[in-house]
Amino acid sequence: MAKIEIASFNRRAALIAEENGADRIEFCAGMEVGGTTPDTDDVIALRKELDIDLNVMIRPRGGDFVYSAEEFEQMKRALIRLKEQHVDGFVFGILNRDNTINMDQNKELIALASPLPCTFHRAFDDVTDIDAALEDVISCGFTTILTSGCEPDVMMGLTNLKHLVHRAEGRIVIMPGGGLRSTNVDRVLRETAAVYFHSSAITDGGNTAVAQEVKELKEKVS
Repeated sequence: MAKIEIASFNRRAALIAEENGADRIEFCAGMEVGGTTPDTDDVIALRKELDIDLNVMIRPRGGDFVYSAEEFEQMKRALIRLKEQHVDGFVFGILNRDNTINMDQNKELIALASPLPCTFHRAFDDVTDIDAALEDVISCGFTTILTSGCEPDVMMGLTNLKHLVHRAEGRIVIMPGGGLRSTNVDRVLRETAAVYFHSSAITDGGNTAVAQEVKELKEKVS
């Protein structure tokens, strides 16, 4: 049975997701830029309200995934601060200017997060060599890669997603996300054999998960 992670941009979305069968929350701010580090007070409040796993994004801004020394220090401080709030994992990803994996910076954040698991987020979709990037992310110590298969959405990336799941050979979880909905998750599951799926479950143009969509996502992967 596969599992569902719901990207939540506010506490209400996270609670709706939990109530309707989500297995894990990816909590972040900055929906308009694909997610940024959420406010600490929001994380503290949500941790008290939520029973399922809570992963938190560490991303100082939207845009590319190459960070200045100052931005990297900001990421480290945020991770240390949020780790104290008893979250269950972190979500981040740092690239070099040539869109390869920044091994040193990612490893440093993973060491700070230890023993909590870390997901390499959709920065992965900017890489040019997916096989080399996969091996580098595994070497860094990540437990999961969130990806649309290096294409604009999961349907366009199906071939690459299938390839990544096969190539990973169980060494890391490949989690399809990006345009994933209840209308296509069954096909993505069938064609990729992935075990974890990621969606915002937003189907009404808003910024909060829709209860029925979460239910249908869960039903179709169960």
